[in-house]
Amino acid sequence: MNTTIKTCLLAAFTLALTTACNTVEGVGKDVEAVGEKVSETADANKPE
Repeated sequence: MNTTIKTCLLAAFTLALTTACNTVEGVGKDVEAVGEKVSETADANKPE
């Protein structure tokens, strides 16, 4: 019984870590995309 609980906790912890890493990676990509769009807009509206 004790081993089963430890195994379940380890599996839950591993799943949480994996999900968190994917979420952070996704947010990073979103922030990067927004930064690129802001740069493109700034370049397009730059006074000459």
